[in-house]
Amino acid sequence: MATETAVDVVMPQMGVSVSEGTITRWLKQEGEQVEADEPLLEISTDKVDTEVPSPASGMLTQILVQEGETVDVGTKLGQIGGAAGEAPAAAESQAAPAEPAAAEADESSPAETPTPTGPEPQAAPAPGPAPAPSGNGKAFVSPVVARIAGEHGIDPSQVPGTGAGGRVTKKDILAFVESGGRRPQTAAAAAQPEAPAPAPAPPAETTPPPQPTPPTPAPVAAGETLPGETVEPMTAMRRGIAEHMRRSLDTAAHVTSAIEVDFSRVVAVREKLKKEYQAAYGVNPTYLAFAAKASVETLREYPYVNAEIRGDSIVTRNFINLGIAVELAEGKGLIVPVIRNAEGLNLLGLARGIAEIAAKARNKQLVPDDVQGGTFTITNPGGYGTFHGTPVISQPQSAILGTYALVKRPWVVEDELGQDTIAIRPLMNITLTYDHRLVDGAYAGRFLRDLRELLEGWEGDGE
Repeated sequence: MATETAVDVVMPQMGVSVSEGTITRWLKQEGEQVEADEPLLEISTDKVDTEVPSPASGMLTQILVQEGETVDVGTKLGQIGGAAGEAPAAAESQAAPAEPAAAEADESSPAETPTPTGPEPQAAPAPGPAPAPSGNGKAFVSPVVARIAGEHGIDPSQVPGTGAGGRVTKKDILAFVESGGRRPQTAAAAAQPEAPAPAPAPPAETTPPPQPTPPTPAPVAAGETLPGETVEPMTAMRRGIAEHMRRSLDTAAHVTSAIEVDFSRVVAVREKLKKEYQAAYGVNPTYLAFAAKASVETLREYPYVNAEIRGDSIVTRNFINLGIAVELAEGKGLIVPVIRNAEGLNLLGLARGIAEIAAKARNKQLVPDDVQGGTFTITNPGGYGTFHGTPVISQPQSAILGTYALVKRPWVVEDELGQDTIAIRPLMNITLTYDHRLVDGAYAGRFLRDLRELLEGWEGDGE
């Protein structure tokens, strides 16, 4: 039985720069009961994938936006309580602004002759190229769309919009960029038959017959598939990752330097602290936590590695917001939640912070503020056995540190007599990818050298 008071479920505002979201999954179906603050649906933005809690207790009487649809912030997604019949009226009122835009698009298309609606028929417009839209109801664009349009020199008013009232969404502008900035072919242009190719002139009697050439495979058009292929749409997060990584490579001058580190001291300290941390705090002091602590200490002496190029200025900071790259389940995305003011945390605090943000990311409990404001990032593919890599910098940061697999290998060391000898040591490759516009190779080399010295000479319990 529906409750008397209807409560709207709306697309939440997930950050200042987030203007739309995609419904990835409804966790409840129409007619099911839901409790207040119980997870109701999952949404995806270009920043995070997260769960949306129910705003009230009651029956989910209506779902207005289906899975896979992208809508603006504030759009009504469904309804809890009230009569189910109330929801369609709300949906119609939301869809109403889009009708004038659709009518305007029909009138501007040369493919069809407008149907007279008054007593005097109007002359049909002569066929010709469709006029470029001047506004088309898309005067407002989100900051994300405006930024992408500016980077690619695109006028947003020239992009066909699929949002409410013809508004240009991020999906629209990315599709426009990928198509090379071409507007969709009009029906009239598509209906025109191709001009027949002129017949080839007969070869002269003395000309040898042409040799057959192997056929060239036809390119696969967008939306088509070949046998054995499976197509799945890109999620909002994956589109955001693609755009962010491409923009970073287009912006920064990427250079990667690497160094080998003997983790013998770290391994010994970790074995000593592991039982204590797990018993007293439920925290595992991972090798990543040790690398993070050493990085934070080293960054104090190398501010450009923790800096940002902003216009024609260099911005340095007296704080370190440490980003930790986290892979989501089944390779469905990569997200970089941030540990703020990491310079004030000891080894235990960093180990706990890394564990907490990783759990929030995998359980879809992050909000956009959790992934914004990072000043330096660490990525840790070494957990899968990777021994080297060249990570991409997370803009607008100036560097990213990569930690890799800890592997036992032969290593030359000095014995008690000062003689060189070969021993087995646990070694890790650590890379620093930096923006060469700001960080020079020698500066990066000294950073890695000092980072290695801290890790190889680790003392105490990390306090």
